[in-house]
Amino acid sequence: MMRIFALRMAISRAVQEAMPGEAGAFAAALMTGDRSGMGQDSLAALRASNLAHLLAISGLHMGLLTGFVFAVVRYGLALVPPLALRLPTKKIAAVIALIVGAFYLALSGGNVATERAFVMVAVMLVAVLLGRRALTLRAVAIAAIIVLVWQPEALTGPGFQMSFAATIALVAVFRALRGAELHRLPRWTRPVLSVFVSSLVAGLATAPYAAAHFNIVSHYGLIANLVSVPLMGVLVMPAAVLAACLWPLGLAWIGLAVMEPGLRWILFVAQTTAAQPHAISHVIAPPGAVLPILTLAMLWLILWQGRARFAGLAIAALAFVIWQQGTRPALLVADDGALIGVLGPEGRALSKPTGGSFIAGIWLENDGAPVAQDIAAARGGLQRDGRVVTALLGEWRILQVSGKTALATLQGCGGADVLVVNQVDEVARPCLVYDLTGLRGTGALAMDLTEAGDLRIDTASARAGNRPWNRRTGPPQAAQLLSRQ
Repeated sequence: MMRIFALRMAISRAVQEAMPGEAGAFAAALMTGDRSGMGQDSLAALRASNLAHLLAISGLHMGLLTGFVFAVVRYGLALVPPLALRLPTKKIAAVIALIVGAFYLALSGGNVATERAFVMVAVMLVAVLLGRRALTLRAVAIAAIIVLVWQPEALTGPGFQMSFAATIALVAVFRALRGAELHRLPRWTRPVLSVFVSSLVAGLATAPYAAAHFNIVSHYGLIANLVSVPLMGVLVMPAAVLAACLWPLGLAWIGLAVMEPGLRWILFVAQTTAAQPHAISHVIAPPGAVLPILTLAMLWLILWQGRARFAGLAIAALAFVIWQQGTRPALLVADDGALIGVLGPEGRALSKPTGGSFIAGIWLENDGAPVAQDIAAARGGLQRDGRVVTALLGEWRILQVSGKTALATLQGCGGADVLVVNQVDEVARPCLVYDLTGLRGTGALAMDLTEAGDLRIDTASARAGNRPWNRRTGPPQAAQLLSRQ
């Protein structure tokens, strides 16, 4: 592994020396997974234009690479009649593509997304070796089962959901187009059209999942992908393979020179798209039922036969209605008790301008209104007195205390109904207390008022449950309901 890592870093440095600037850093990210050379402005532009997926070595890159190698080897052998007539060229091409994909996996550092992409590609190449059709829903299902047996927690992650949403949609669409009279088109237009349709279908299929997980809707992202991803397929990845083949001869610069204009075009598209007015908007995190319902709707639409399949569209519409009516918790408490945030007219107000920035960023993104933490801390809605912060939810008073000194000087609960402290509190108090020990069992907290004015407190441990990958010393801490009656 150390040798692979050293080779990875050596290739990354050589690529950036041969191709200076952001294009070289982009090329290094595509070929080795090393994104350390990418500037923050370029990364922000790629995210805003919905092109950030081009940086992550995932299904797109693995599919383009192995598909290109498979095609080159198979057609190359077909050009030699003695070999084409005596050897199983299709299976030889599949084996070589599989080996190249495995090397690409090792070279990229073997992150989870790349491993998942390799599993999907490997299943399809093995299908070729067994004489089966590679691009089928059955092959996708086998790949999904392998990934879930290996990493069951991947089911809830954006990588798994987006990868398989795109793959299933692509297989279904190209299966439907199989009977289309595409032979009437000029031969040279068919690969370009295939890549164009692939970009369109994959972009539409993954858009809801990207919005749900990252709380961003790129208004021009589909257009940016349509003018960028085809170039990735027909120019950038083939040029990367050419550079890799010529590397031992010291001629990698030829492939990199072919690759550079394509990368500069993609960066130009990203920057131009991101600079447009209202290029992005933010959405709140959907209720938990939305993505399962939406997934069921898409599977129904694809798998069901006959006119009844169009009922999937009604189910999908229901998912978006539920999302539109979703709300966010009125008050959030971090799992260490050091940060709280209350939802007000201006947005979520945070208890402090620094510290816990990762948690604060997640809260604000899920609210659909990301701003800097210091801006959120300057909003009204919380009463601050030194290291004591007070929040009011209806008639309920929640007090958050930071530090041993502030806790030691607190009399009782300070008039609060709920006390949150980031220390271990061994004093008996006449209110509900969440100290550091208690929060280790409950995880983060979410508080809301019921229609009757009661205070409902949900816990992260109750939401997560007791799973094989999330073992706890005791049962999950259930939600509590505080009532004045």
